[in-house]
Order: sequence, then structure tokens, then C-alpha cells
Amino acid sequence: MEELARLAGITVRTLRFYRERRLIPPPRREGRIAWYDDHHLARLRTIAALLERGHTLNGIAELADAFDHGRDVGDLLGIGEPTEETPVRLTPEELAARFEGEVTPENLAAAMELGYLGTDGDELVHISRRLLDVSSALVREGIPLAEVLDAGKRVRDHADALASLFADLILRHAPEQDLHRLRPLARSVVEAEFSLALDRRLGKRSDEGQGP
Repeated sequence: MEELARLAGITVRTLRFYRERRLIPPPRREGRIAWYDDHHLARLRTIAALLERGHTLNGIAELADAFDHGRDVGDLLGIGEPTEETPVRLTPEELAARFEGEVTPENLAAAMELGYLGTDGDELVHISRRLLDVSSALVREGIPLAEVLDAGKRVRDHADALASLFADLILRHAPEQDLHRLRPLARSVVEAEFSLALDRRLGKRSDEGQGP
């Protein structure tokens, strides 16, 4: 315990306090000996980084609980790695830096439930670099992360419906192995239709703004 406290730059008393608050997981025990490892040191450094960013100990405790009981990377990725998306590994402090002030226990739990985030040891895994970059860009533009995640959930429902429509269309006329080869065509249709829909939406807003 003394060695861990020294490496983390805190006192043994503070370390005991963190243990009592369950901010760090319990040590591995062999008889009467308690062993701490790099996972505990990483968690202590994360706590220090979050405190520096203004998080309270109560908030950090809730984050730690959500982190410890989150979906693991196997659950996140399901049957295998995404075929076109690139998963991203992040430390908790890297995630907090990307979404300054928005990484609350509620948002973390929502991202895990949605399937954006999973855990792997002391790291977080985001299922898609593109989704991570877009989400952080929207938050930087002033959109609350909770609303970004809610929008993502609704987009997921529509995306599932579109994927089913495309798969059913192909399977009526081609073997299943053609689904992977033809998926770029489906993506192009969706991107083009979405672009046209935005044009219509923005044009309608412009007309409404001009008035009679």
C-alpha cells in the first residue's frame, strides 16, 4: 500500500479513504498479503486527472461504479470486430478530455447501454472511431452529450430498419454471400438520400424564415 501511494503521489491515508469509498477495486489477496498492481495505479491516476478537471469524489465514485459494472469489450463487439468501423481504446481521462464536463455517470451508462462503449481492464473501448469523432465534435459545438446519445439511439432504430430493408432486397435476388460485396451500394443510397433530405429540410427552414 505504501509503494502504491508513493507511485500515485498520494498519502497512505488518502489511499485508504479511496478504498473505503470504493473508488479503487480491492487488492488481490494471498493469505494475509494484499497485492496491488498497475490496474490500481491507473485508476488512481484517473482519479487525480478527474479531480483536476473539477469532478467531485461523489461523481468519481459513480463513474467508477459504472466503469466496473459496464459491458466488457466482448459484449460490446458481439460476434466479432466491426467489418468497417475501427474500435478505439481510451483511458477514462482521455474520454473525459474529449467530452469536457460531459462524462457523467448517466451519460457513461447511456453510452454503454447503446453499445458505443465497453470496458477492457482499465481501458474503455469505443466501437467506432467515426462515431467517437462525430460525437465529440457535436459536443464541442455546444450540443449536450445526453442529447447526442439520445439522437444516436433514434438513428440506430432507423439504421436497423434500413439494413433490414437492404438485406431483404438482396436476399430475394442473390445469395447471402453477396451482402458483404454489395453493402457499399446500400451505403451510397442512404448517404445520397440523407443529403437530399437535408437539402429539403434546410430549404423548408429558409422558406419559413422568409415569411409571406
